[in-house]
Amino acid sequence: MTKISNDTFLRAARGERTDHIPVWYMRQAGRSQAEYRKLKEKYSLFEITHQPELCAYVTKLPVDMYQVDAAILYKDIMTPLPAIGVDVEIKSGIGPVIDQTIGAKSDVEKLGELDPETDIPYVLDTIKLLTEEQLTVPLIGFAGAPFTLASYMIEGGPSKNYHQTKAFMYREPEAWFLLMDKLADMTIRYLKAQVRAGASALQIFDSWVGALSRTDYQSYIKPTMEKIFTEMKKEKVPLIMHGVGASHLVLEWNDLPLDVVGLDWRLPIAEARKLGVTKVVQGNLDPAVLIADWPTIEAKAKDILDQGMQQPGLIFNLGHGVFPEVNPDVLKRLTTFVHEYSAN
Repeated sequence: MTKISNDTFLRAARGERTDHIPVWYMRQAGRSQAEYRKLKEKYSLFEITHQPELCAYVTKLPVDMYQVDAAILYKDIMTPLPAIGVDVEIKSGIGPVIDQTIGAKSDVEKLGELDPETDIPYVLDTIKLLTEEQLTVPLIGFAGAPFTLASYMIEGGPSKNYHQTKAFMYREPEAWFLLMDKLADMTIRYLKAQVRAGASALQIFDSWVGALSRTDYQSYIKPTMEKIFTEMKKEKVPLIMHGVGASHLVLEWNDLPLDVVGLDWRLPIAEARKLGVTKVVQGNLDPAVLIADWPTIEAKAKDILDQGMQQPGLIFNLGHGVFPEVNPDVLKRLTTFVHEYSAN
Protein backbone atom coordinates (compact mmCIF):
# COMPACT_ATOMS: atom_id res chain seq x y z
CA MET A 1 0.00 0.00 0.00
CA THR A 2 1.38 3.42 -0.90
CA LYS A 3 2.02 5.85 1.90
CA ILE A 4 0.41 9.28 1.87
CA SER A 5 3.48 11.50 1.91
CA ASN A 6 1.46 14.72 1.57
CA ASP A 7 -1.33 14.81 4.16
CA THR A 8 -1.78 18.62 4.10
CA PHE A 9 -5.34 18.32 2.83
CA LEU A 10 -6.34 15.92 5.61
CA ARG A 11 -4.79 18.07 8.32
CA ALA A 12 -6.49 21.19 6.99
CA ALA A 13 -9.83 19.36 6.82
CA ARG A 14 -9.43 18.59 10.52
CA GLY A 15 -8.78 22.25 11.28
CA GLU A 16 -5.09 21.78 12.05
CA ARG A 17 -2.38 24.25 11.09
CA THR A 18 -0.49 23.39 7.92
CA ASP A 19 2.70 24.55 6.22
CA HIS A 20 0.66 25.81 3.28
CA ILE A 21 -2.96 25.95 2.21
CA PRO A 22 -3.89 22.74 0.38
CA VAL A 23 -5.39 22.89 -3.09
CA TRP A 24 -7.60 20.67 -5.19
CA TYR A 25 -10.14 21.52 -7.86
CA MET A 26 -13.61 20.16 -8.39
CA ARG A 27 -13.73 18.41 -11.77
CA GLN A 28 -9.95 18.61 -11.91
CA ALA A 29 -9.96 15.19 -13.59
CA GLY A 30 -11.14 15.46 -17.18
CA ARG A 31 -12.80 18.20 -19.20
CA SER A 32 -9.97 20.64 -19.79
CA GLN A 33 -7.20 18.04 -20.17
CA ALA A 34 -6.11 17.11 -23.68
CA GLU A 35 -5.22 13.60 -22.52
CA TYR A 36 -8.75 13.14 -21.21
CA ARG A 37 -10.40 14.50 -24.34
CA LYS A 38 -8.39 12.00 -26.38
CA LEU A 39 -9.76 9.19 -24.22
CA LYS A 40 -13.31 10.50 -24.62
CA GLU A 41 -12.99 10.13 -28.38
CA LYS A 42 -12.95 6.38 -27.76
CA TYR A 43 -14.78 5.86 -24.46
CA SER A 44 -17.90 7.26 -22.79
CA LEU A 45 -17.82 8.43 -19.17
CA PHE A 46 -19.44 5.22 -17.96
CA GLU A 47 -17.03 3.14 -20.06
CA ILE A 48 -14.05 4.88 -18.45
CA THR A 49 -15.41 4.42 -14.92
CA HIS A 50 -16.05 0.73 -15.57
CA GLN A 51 -12.36 0.15 -16.36
CA PRO A 52 -10.30 0.60 -13.15
CA GLU A 53 -6.96 1.13 -14.93
CA LEU A 54 -8.38 3.86 -17.16
CA CYS A 55 -10.35 5.45 -14.36
CA ALA A 56 -7.32 5.47 -12.07
CA TYR A 57 -5.27 7.11 -14.83
CA VAL A 58 -7.84 9.90 -15.26
CA THR A 59 -8.10 10.39 -11.49
CA LYS A 60 -4.33 10.62 -11.00
CA LEU A 61 -3.60 12.77 -14.05
CA PRO A 62 -4.32 16.17 -12.41
CA VAL A 63 -2.25 15.22 -9.36
CA ASP A 64 0.73 14.72 -11.62
CA MET A 65 -0.04 17.73 -13.83
CA TYR A 66 -0.93 20.33 -11.22
CA GLN A 67 0.72 19.02 -8.02
CA VAL A 68 -2.56 19.37 -6.12
CA ASP A 69 -2.84 18.08 -2.55
CA ALA A 70 -5.68 15.62 -3.10
CA ALA A 71 -7.21 13.49 -5.83
CA ILE A 72 -10.97 13.28 -6.40
CA LEU A 73 -12.29 9.98 -7.68
CA TYR A 74 -13.36 10.27 -11.32
CA LYS A 75 -16.95 9.16 -11.72
CA ASP A 76 -20.45 10.57 -12.01
CA ILE A 77 -22.97 11.09 -9.21
CA MET A 78 -25.31 8.81 -11.20
CA THR A 79 -22.99 5.80 -10.81
CA PRO A 80 -24.93 3.91 -8.10
CA LEU A 81 -28.43 4.53 -9.49
CA PRO A 82 -28.62 1.71 -12.06
CA ALA A 83 -28.03 -0.78 -9.24
CA ILE A 84 -31.24 0.28 -7.50
CA GLY A 85 -33.29 0.12 -10.68
CA VAL A 86 -32.84 3.58 -12.22
CA ASP A 87 -31.88 3.42 -15.88
CA VAL A 88 -29.77 6.51 -16.55
CA GLU A 89 -27.92 7.64 -19.65
CA ILE A 90 -25.33 10.42 -19.80
CA LYS A 91 -26.05 12.31 -23.02
CA SER A 92 -23.42 14.62 -24.46
CA GLY A 93 -24.35 18.27 -24.11
CA ILE A 94 -27.33 17.43 -21.89
CA GLY A 95 -26.19 15.42 -18.90
CA PRO A 96 -27.98 12.60 -17.09
CA VAL A 97 -31.27 11.54 -18.67
CA ILE A 98 -33.75 9.18 -17.01
CA ASP A 99 -36.72 7.95 -19.04
CA GLN A 100 -38.65 6.18 -16.27
CA THR A 101 -39.24 9.01 -13.81
CA ILE A 102 -40.56 8.94 -10.27
CA GLY A 103 -44.14 10.21 -10.06
CA ALA A 104 -45.79 8.31 -7.22
CA LYS A 105 -45.08 6.38 -4.04
CA SER A 106 -45.42 3.12 -5.95
CA ASP A 107 -42.44 4.15 -8.10
CA VAL A 108 -40.37 4.77 -4.99
CA GLU A 109 -41.34 1.43 -3.48
CA LYS A 110 -39.93 -0.38 -6.53
CA LEU A 111 -36.42 0.95 -5.92
CA GLY A 112 -33.92 -1.68 -4.81
CA GLU A 113 -30.88 -1.61 -2.53
CA LEU A 114 -27.24 -1.08 -3.38
CA ASP A 115 -24.72 -3.85 -2.71
CA PRO A 116 -21.46 -2.04 -3.55
CA GLU A 117 -19.23 -5.11 -3.74
CA THR A 118 -21.59 -6.82 -6.18
CA ASP A 119 -23.08 -3.85 -8.04
CA ILE A 120 -20.14 -1.47 -8.48
CA PRO A 121 -16.94 -3.50 -7.93
CA TYR A 122 -15.18 -1.44 -10.62
CA VAL A 123 -15.46 1.69 -8.43
CA LEU A 124 -13.93 -0.11 -5.47
CA ASP A 125 -11.23 -1.66 -7.64
CA THR A 126 -10.31 1.81 -8.93
CA ILE A 127 -9.99 3.12 -5.38
CA LYS A 128 -7.83 0.19 -4.35
CA LEU A 129 -5.61 0.59 -7.39
CA LEU A 130 -5.09 4.27 -6.61
CA THR A 131 -4.58 4.02 -2.87
CA GLU A 132 -2.58 0.79 -2.81
CA GLU A 133 -0.28 1.42 -5.75
CA GLN A 134 -0.37 4.94 -7.18
CA LEU A 135 -1.27 7.94 -5.03
CA THR A 136 0.81 9.65 -2.37
CA VAL A 137 -1.89 12.24 -1.70
CA PRO A 138 -5.31 11.54 -0.17
CA LEU A 139 -8.10 10.28 -2.38
CA ILE A 140 -11.49 11.93 -1.94
CA GLY A 141 -14.47 9.70 -2.57
CA PHE A 142 -17.84 11.24 -3.23
CA ALA A 143 -21.55 10.83 -3.75
CA GLY A 144 -24.43 12.92 -4.99
CA ALA A 145 -26.81 14.06 -2.26
CA PRO A 146 -30.37 12.70 -2.11
CA PHE A 147 -32.06 15.94 -3.21
CA THR A 148 -29.94 16.27 -6.33
CA LEU A 149 -30.34 12.60 -7.22
CA ALA A 150 -34.08 12.83 -6.61
CA SER A 151 -34.32 15.87 -8.88
CA TYR A 152 -32.96 13.88 -11.82
CA MET A 153 -35.17 10.93 -10.98
CA ILE A 154 -38.30 13.10 -10.88
CA GLU A 155 -37.52 15.64 -13.64
CA GLY A 156 -35.98 13.06 -15.97
CA GLY A 157 -32.88 15.20 -16.50
CA PRO A 158 -31.41 18.62 -15.76
CA SER A 159 -33.87 21.36 -14.83
CA LYS A 160 -33.77 25.15 -14.67
CA ASN A 161 -36.30 25.48 -11.86
CA TYR A 162 -36.96 22.05 -10.28
CA HIS A 163 -40.69 22.70 -10.29
CA GLN A 164 -41.61 19.03 -10.64
CA THR A 165 -39.24 18.00 -7.86
CA LYS A 166 -40.53 20.58 -5.42
CA ALA A 167 -44.14 19.92 -6.36
CA PHE A 168 -43.64 16.19 -5.66
CA MET A 169 -42.02 17.07 -2.35
CA TYR A 170 -44.97 19.25 -1.32
CA ARG A 171 -47.73 17.08 -2.83
CA GLU A 172 -46.46 13.63 -1.79
CA PRO A 173 -44.61 14.07 1.51
CA GLU A 174 -44.91 10.39 2.44
CA ALA A 175 -43.45 9.31 -0.89
CA TRP A 176 -40.82 12.04 -0.67
CA PHE A 177 -39.50 10.95 2.70
CA LEU A 178 -39.53 7.31 1.61
CA LEU A 179 -37.43 8.35 -1.39
CA MET A 180 -35.08 10.31 0.85
CA ASP A 181 -34.69 7.30 3.16
CA LYS A 182 -33.91 4.97 0.28
CA LEU A 183 -31.39 7.36 -1.22
CA ALA A 184 -29.82 8.01 2.19
CA ASP A 185 -29.36 4.27 2.76
CA MET A 186 -27.85 3.91 -0.72
CA THR A 187 -25.51 6.84 -0.10
CA ILE A 188 -24.34 5.49 3.25
CA ARG A 189 -23.59 2.06 1.79
CA TYR A 190 -21.86 3.64 -1.18
CA LEU A 191 -19.65 5.94 0.90
CA LYS A 192 -18.77 3.29 3.49
CA ALA A 193 -17.63 0.99 0.69
CA GLN A 194 -15.42 3.76 -0.70
CA VAL A 195 -13.76 4.22 2.69
CA ARG A 196 -13.24 0.46 3.07
CA ALA A 197 -11.60 0.44 -0.36
CA GLY A 198 -9.17 3.20 0.68
CA ALA A 199 -10.72 6.67 0.30
CA SER A 200 -9.28 9.09 2.88
CA ALA A 201 -12.06 11.70 2.78
CA LEU A 202 -15.56 12.08 1.37
CA GLN A 203 -17.46 14.89 -0.31
CA ILE A 204 -21.21 15.00 -0.83
CA PHE A 205 -22.37 17.15 -3.74
CA ASP A 206 -25.84 18.61 -3.47
CA SER A 207 -25.52 20.39 -6.78
CA TRP A 208 -29.06 21.74 -7.06
CA VAL A 209 -30.28 22.05 -3.47
CA GLY A 210 -29.94 25.83 -3.73
CA ALA A 211 -33.35 25.71 -5.45
CA LEU A 212 -34.91 25.21 -2.01
CA SER A 213 -35.61 27.83 0.62
CA ARG A 214 -33.88 27.50 3.96
CA THR A 215 -37.21 26.59 5.62
CA ASP A 216 -37.90 23.84 3.10
CA TYR A 217 -34.34 22.55 3.49
CA GLN A 218 -34.85 22.29 7.24
CA SER A 219 -38.11 20.39 6.80
CA TYR A 220 -37.53 18.19 3.78
CA ILE A 221 -33.76 17.66 3.48
CA LYS A 222 -31.84 18.29 6.68
CA PRO A 223 -33.11 15.21 8.57
CA THR A 224 -31.82 13.05 5.71
CA MET A 225 -28.43 14.76 5.72
CA GLU A 226 -28.25 14.40 9.51
CA LYS A 227 -28.78 10.66 9.05
CA ILE A 228 -26.06 10.36 6.41
CA PHE A 229 -23.40 12.43 8.15
CA THR A 230 -24.10 10.95 11.59
CA GLU A 231 -23.57 7.47 10.19
CA MET A 232 -20.52 8.48 8.16
CA LYS A 233 -18.89 10.13 11.19
CA LYS A 234 -18.25 6.59 12.43
CA GLU A 235 -15.78 6.11 9.57
CA LYS A 236 -13.46 8.77 11.04
CA VAL A 237 -12.58 10.43 7.73
CA PRO A 238 -13.11 14.13 6.89
CA LEU A 239 -16.58 14.86 5.51
CA ILE A 240 -17.24 17.73 3.09
CA MET A 241 -20.56 19.24 2.02
CA HIS A 242 -20.83 21.28 -1.16
CA GLY A 243 -23.62 22.81 -3.20
CA VAL A 244 -24.00 25.54 -5.79
CA GLY A 245 -26.13 28.64 -5.37
CA ALA A 246 -26.79 27.59 -1.79
CA SER A 247 -25.17 30.33 0.28
CA HIS A 248 -28.41 30.67 2.26
CA LEU A 249 -27.87 27.11 3.54
CA VAL A 250 -24.32 27.36 4.87
CA LEU A 251 -25.43 27.68 8.50
CA GLU A 252 -27.56 24.57 8.06
CA TRP A 253 -24.48 22.72 6.82
CA ASN A 254 -22.37 24.19 9.63
CA ASP A 255 -24.89 22.64 12.02
CA LEU A 256 -24.50 19.14 10.53
CA PRO A 257 -21.98 16.59 11.89
CA LEU A 258 -19.46 17.21 9.10
CA ASP A 259 -15.98 18.72 8.91
CA VAL A 260 -15.80 21.04 5.90
CA VAL A 261 -18.34 23.49 4.48
CA GLY A 262 -17.90 24.08 0.77
CA LEU A 263 -18.60 27.62 -0.44
CA ASP A 264 -19.34 28.70 -3.97
CA TRP A 265 -18.15 32.08 -5.26
CA ARG A 266 -21.31 33.94 -4.25
CA LEU A 267 -20.42 34.08 -0.55
CA PRO A 268 -17.04 35.54 0.49
CA ILE A 269 -15.23 33.57 3.17
CA ALA A 270 -15.09 36.59 5.51
CA GLU A 271 -18.85 37.01 5.22
CA ALA A 272 -19.42 33.31 5.88
CA ARG A 273 -17.38 33.63 9.06
CA LYS A 274 -19.39 36.69 10.14
CA LEU A 275 -22.60 34.75 9.56
CA GLY A 276 -21.39 32.10 11.98
CA VAL A 277 -19.69 29.40 9.89
CA THR A 278 -17.17 27.93 12.33
CA LYS A 279 -16.05 24.82 10.47
CA VAL A 280 -13.26 24.46 7.95
CA VAL A 281 -14.25 26.12 4.68
CA GLN A 282 -13.44 25.04 1.15
CA GLY A 283 -13.51 27.28 -1.89
CA ASN A 284 -14.28 29.45 -3.51
CA LEU A 285 -12.80 30.95 -6.70
CA ASP A 286 -15.32 31.55 -9.46
CA PRO A 287 -14.29 29.08 -12.22
CA ALA A 288 -14.90 31.80 -14.82
CA VAL A 289 -11.92 33.68 -13.40
CA LEU A 290 -9.68 30.92 -14.73
CA ILE A 291 -10.06 32.21 -18.29
CA ALA A 292 -9.22 35.79 -17.32
CA ASP A 293 -5.69 37.25 -17.45
CA TRP A 294 -3.16 36.06 -14.89
CA PRO A 295 -3.05 39.32 -12.82
CA THR A 296 -6.82 39.01 -12.29
CA ILE A 297 -6.56 35.34 -11.35
CA GLU A 298 -3.76 36.06 -8.90
CA ALA A 299 -5.61 38.97 -7.31
CA LYS A 300 -8.80 36.94 -6.87
CA ALA A 301 -6.89 33.99 -5.39
CA LYS A 302 -4.95 36.29 -3.06
CA ASP A 303 -8.19 37.80 -1.76
CA ILE A 304 -9.59 34.35 -0.97
CA LEU A 305 -6.38 33.35 0.79
CA ASP A 306 -6.21 36.59 2.79
CA GLN A 307 -9.76 36.03 4.01
CA GLY A 308 -9.38 32.31 4.64
CA MET A 309 -6.06 32.45 6.45
CA GLN A 310 -7.43 34.63 9.21
CA GLN A 311 -7.88 31.38 11.13
CA PRO A 312 -6.90 27.72 10.58
CA GLY A 313 -9.20 25.75 8.37
CA LEU A 314 -9.04 26.62 4.68
CA ILE A 315 -8.89 24.36 1.65
CA PHE A 316 -8.44 26.27 -1.61
CA ASN A 317 -10.79 25.19 -4.36
CA LEU A 318 -13.18 26.55 -6.93
CA GLY A 319 -16.77 27.53 -6.24
CA HIS A 320 -17.84 24.94 -8.82
CA GLY A 321 -16.05 22.68 -11.30
CA VAL A 322 -13.37 23.18 -13.92
CA PHE A 323 -14.91 23.61 -17.37
CA PRO A 324 -13.45 22.64 -20.78
CA GLU A 325 -12.15 26.07 -21.81
CA VAL A 326 -9.71 26.26 -18.88
CA ASN A 327 -6.03 25.94 -19.78
CA PRO A 328 -4.38 23.23 -17.64
CA ASP A 329 -1.26 25.40 -17.39
CA VAL A 330 -3.35 27.98 -15.52
CA LEU A 331 -4.38 25.40 -12.92
CA LYS A 332 -0.76 24.37 -12.46
CA ARG A 333 0.34 27.99 -12.06
CA LEU A 334 -2.51 28.71 -9.65
CA THR A 335 -1.64 25.70 -7.51
CA THR A 336 1.96 26.87 -7.25
CA PHE A 337 0.85 30.40 -6.39
CA VAL A 338 -1.46 29.24 -3.59
CA HIS A 339 1.23 27.00 -2.13
CA GLU A 340 3.90 29.71 -2.23
CA TYR A 341 1.73 32.62 -1.10
CA SER A 342 0.32 30.69 1.85
CA ALA A 343 3.60 29.06 2.96
CA ASN A 344 4.58 29.73 6.55
